[in-house]
Amino acid sequence: MFESQWLFALGGGMLIGSAALILLLFNAKVAGISGILAGALQQTDAWRWLFLLGLGGGALLAFRLAWVPMPSFATLPAWPLVLLAGLLVGIGTRFGNGCTSGHGICGVGRLSRRSLAATLTFMATGALTVFVSHHLL
Repeated sequence: MFESQWLFALGGGMLIGSAALILLLFNAKVAGISGILAGALQQTDAWRWLFLLGLGGGALLAFRLAWVPMPSFATLPAWPLVLLAGLLVGIGTRFGNGCTSGHGICGVGRLSRRSLAATLTFMATGALTVFVSHHLL
C-alpha cells in the first residue's frame, strides 16, 4: 500500500497516538502497556484484555495482509538471554513508574516533566547500549 518505510512509521505513530488519546479522553486511562498488562493480571477489566489483544491482533493483521514483512526470529539471541532482557525491562518499568509507551507517548504528549526526563533517560541509555554493543565489544 505505502511505497516507503517511513510512511509505515508515520501511519503507525498516528494510530498509536490516536489510540492513546481516545483511551485518555473516553476512559481517563493512560495507554502505558506495562500498567495495562499489570492491571489485566490483577483485575477483570475487559478493556485491558481487549487493548492487549488489539496490540497483538493489529500486528498479526499487518503481517497477514503483507503490509509489513514478518521479522526474522532466526537472528534473536538464545531464549534465556531474551527472557533475562524481558525480565530486566519489566523491573525497569516498575522502578521508573511506567514504560516507554506510558512515558514516551502519553506522558510527553501531556507535557509531563517526569515523563520527558524518563524518555530522555531510556533513549540515551538505549543509544549508549547500541554504541557499546556494536562498536566497543
